Formats: sequence, structure tokens, C-alpha cells
Amino acid sequence: MQPTATIGVTGLSTMGRNLARNIARHGHTVAVHNRTTARMTSLIDDHGAEGDFVGCESLEDFVAAIETPRAIIVMVKAGKPTDAVIDSLTPLLDDGDIVIDAGNAQFTDTLRREKALSDQGVHFVGMGVSGGEEGALNGPSIMVGGSEHAYERIGPVVESIAAQVDGTPCAAHLGPDAAGHFVKMVHNGIEYADMQLIAESFDLLRSVGGLEPSAIADVFRDWNGGDLESFLIEMTADVLKHTDASTGKPFVDVVADAAEQKGTGRWTVQNALDLGIPVTGIAEATFARALSGHTEQRAAARKLFGGDAASHSLSKADREQFVDDVRAALYASKVVAYAQGFDQLAAGSREYDWDLDLGTVATIWRGGCIIRARFLDRIKEAYATEPDLTSLLTAEYFADAVSSGVEAWRRVVGVAVSAGVPTPAFASSLAYFDGLRRERLPAALIQVLRDNFGAHTYQRVDREGTFHTAWAEDRTESQVD
Repeated sequence: MQPTATIGVTGLSTMGRNLARNIARHGHTVAVHNRTTARMTSLIDDHGAEGDFVGCESLEDFVAAIETPRAIIVMVKAGKPTDAVIDSLTPLLDDGDIVIDAGNAQFTDTLRREKALSDQGVHFVGMGVSGGEEGALNGPSIMVGGSEHAYERIGPVVESIAAQVDGTPCAAHLGPDAAGHFVKMVHNGIEYADMQLIAESFDLLRSVGGLEPSAIADVFRDWNGGDLESFLIEMTADVLKHTDASTGKPFVDVVADAAEQKGTGRWTVQNALDLGIPVTGIAEATFARALSGHTEQRAAARKLFGGDAASHSLSKADREQFVDDVRAALYASKVVAYAQGFDQLAAGSREYDWDLDLGTVATIWRGGCIIRARFLDRIKEAYATEPDLTSLLTAEYFADAVSSGVEAWRRVVGVAVSAGVPTPAFASSLAYFDGLRRERLPAALIQVLRDNFGAHTYQRVDREGTFHTAWAEDRTESQVD
């Protein structure tokens, strides 16, 4: 077969199918393959007029159809299925060819695969793609890791199919090996926190504010016209207006309240623990999903302790103030979630020697991806002004935003506790903020206790060195280094 395709896509479920269509729509000839041939033929039958496709029934024909150095996107289920496709492809490839995993892979798998394929002369790219099936078709945010050689080959394709904001593609080469998949993992962790904060806001507006879903939709639509403008806020307003066709109830009320997850939130939290980065908002959002799924425990607790929120009767003026307080608390907590996520990106970059440009990350998250939001422009500006920014919370714009909303934030968390409405993401974000700003934390007592029971030593505030006190003996203090 004469090679005619610029790039290939194997794995034609919804995401792979839409990504292939996006590539073809932008003038690139794309070879398409699927383990089940019917999916390949249906793609061409249904959408062949959108661009130039080369349908391939066998992997051998698929590889042969792509111009060298070959660039092949693998879009299959993460884990063993991805390994199986890579193992089938590798014997058919030549030195310099490129395999691109565009799935939600765990970044440690990408590190392993990149090393294994590099030893065989093949370039492996971990490419994070955010935006869901609509983004894959119409313009996602694309986070690319891997070699410079690989990006030179695939960059023109990925930048052409990505979302565009102010003429800038929401796609970039972020660093070697697993940098792209690491950034995508943290993106998803922030997404977990963002969604949990929105859900807590909804619960407070309903349980304490007394608003029905349709009215809450109007609140979110109003918020979307200001600093909170984002894809998720806009989507929330839309879904809260939706009514179930069969029951006439608000659609949100007929959906089971047990949230699922595919693993990226857990991976983010696990990695943050390894790096020593407190991503408390992301962690609480992940644990909140886990708690929601423990329906038997929830039923038993509800039977024993009751399940209703405490009654709060608000006047119209008080309700308006409460709605505005929730808006301020949501914004402040959202800033914390992004700040924690960017802290993790910086720590991961140092740990794995990726040299991530955090301003570039903010730039490519402005469009296409699930967490796209107006204030990503502010994050981009913050890192442009101060590339080694200690924390987003210390950047002038975000410091002012949090400071102006902190009293409302405290009122919301206090009301939630009084009403018995769980707000783990709001409360943990506020606790993180308070922990950062305190001059002294009770960690001093923890260090003393650790030294007492385990001789783990401590430092003093008044002189250099590491010390231990002989607690079980005469309590004399000695310097150990």
C-alpha cells in the first residue's frame, strides 16, 4: 500500500471516532483502524464526506498507509488494552516512528511505556485530551508530552484540531515523556474539586436558601456573567433547568445521588501525597464521591440520626445575601483548588525534571477543556508576571479576590455546619487558606509528640540545628546535627 495518510487513529469508539473526524475536517488525510472492522466502515460510511479517510482492516495495512515517520494515535481503554495495542503495533514500526496514547492513562504507565519504546527506537507520546466527545470533534485542549522529534512531526496536526482562543491553539508540547499525561491528571483533579464545589453550592442554595432547581439555574446563569464564567457553571445552569419527561420532576431529582469516578481524581491525590503537596480541595472532592457511593452506610446512618437539614427560614433580603455569600465562597474555594493544582504541577515538574511552563498550561486550558474558565486568563497573566510564583493565592488579583470574599466564605461554612449540610470542599478550602496565613500552626506540638514517643527530633525557632529531648530520662536536650 502506498502511504498517503498524514496520521493514523486506531480505536474508534466515540472519542477516537470524533478525533479522527476532527483531523480529517482540518485537511489531514487520516488512516483509521479498529479491532472490530464494522466500526471503521461505519465511520467512513457516515462521515466520509467530511475529509480524507483511509480505511484499514488490518494493522499491517494501517501502518503501511501512514507517511514516515509514522504518527499513530491510540485511543482505547487505559491500562492493559493500551498495552495490548502497543505490543501489536511495535513489531510493525520503524526507528523514528511515533505512538501517541491519547487516552486517560496513568502517567506512571506513560513513563514505563516511553522507556520501553525508546529502547526499541520508537517515540512514545502521552497526549492528554480534554473536552469530552464534543471537544474531540470540535476542538479539545491537548496536552502533549514526549520528545521534540515527536512534536515536530505531530504539532501541526494537534494545533490545527485544538480549540482556539484569541487565535492561540489550546495545544502545546509541555515536556518530555509523561509531562502531558501528568498535566491532564491534575486537570482532572481540579475538575473533581470544581464539580464538588458547584454541587455544594447547589445543595446550600436549595437546603438553606429554599430555592428550587429552576431558580438555582437562574442563579448560576447570573453567576456565569461575571468572574465565575466557566463551562461547568454554564452547564450547571442548563441541566438544572431540565425537567424529566416521564415524571415532570426536576431532572436532578430523578438521578441517583451516587457519583462515579474513573480514577484520575484518586491518582491526583495519591501523587500529591507522594510529592507532599496538600491538595485538600481535590482530596475532599474525591472522598465525597466515594462517600456518595456508600449507599448502605448512608441509609443506616440516616435511619439512626435522621437526614434532613436543619430548618432555616430566610427573608427575601437574607436569601439574597446568602446567595451572594455562596457566590463569593464558591469563587474563593475555586481559586484554592486551582492554586493547589498548580502547586502540584510545579512539584511534579521538579520531581520528574519536566520544566513545565505553568503559564502555558493555563493558556491551553482556556478553551476546549472541561475546566475552561474566564479566570484562566488571570492565571496566565500571573505566571507571565512572576514565573516562579510561590502560590496563585499570593498573586495580586487572586489575593484581592479571596480577601474580599473571605467573610462571606466563613459565613457560608458556618451556616452549613449549623444546618447539617455537608460542605467538605468549601470547608477544607477555607481551612487550607487559614493554615497558609497563620503565623504559628499546632504542628509544633506534633513535632514534640513525635520526638517524645519515637525520637524523631525537631528544629527550634531560636537556633540552627536538629534536636532531641530525652523525654523518658532527665529531659535534657541534645543537638543531633
